[in-house]
Amino acid sequence: MIQLGGSVVAVALLVAFVRWLGVARPTPPLDAASAKALLDVEFPDHRPKATWIASDGAGLIARDGELALVLYKRGDGYVARDLPWSAVASLKPTSGRVTVRVSDARPTFAVSDDVWPPKELA
Repeated sequence: MIQLGGSVVAVALLVAFVRWLGVARPTPPLDAASAKALLDVEFPDHRPKATWIASDGAGLIARDGELALVLYKRGDGYVARDLPWSAVASLKPTSGRVTVRVSDARPTFAVSDDVWPPKELA
């Protein structure tokens, strides 16, 4: 019983410590400045000519010639992937959302209207 009680106290202390640290923090939505900074970090060798930020700020798609640079929110950070532009340009929005198929996920981007690709990327 002493060992069980000690384990319960230890787990409770660990949970309290993690809460106190604030490990899970909210990720702010992307704006133009944070999008540029994130693109510079994640894709240092690319200089996209056009960038589109999702209307909910949870991701972006940037165009660098025939390459689409995709950043989307996952957990408390952003994931970066690149795709051929033709795969992104051929998407069809449904209910104000566009779903991009990358190798390991299917991020969904909110669009303000059902026109795709947006004029920023065309």
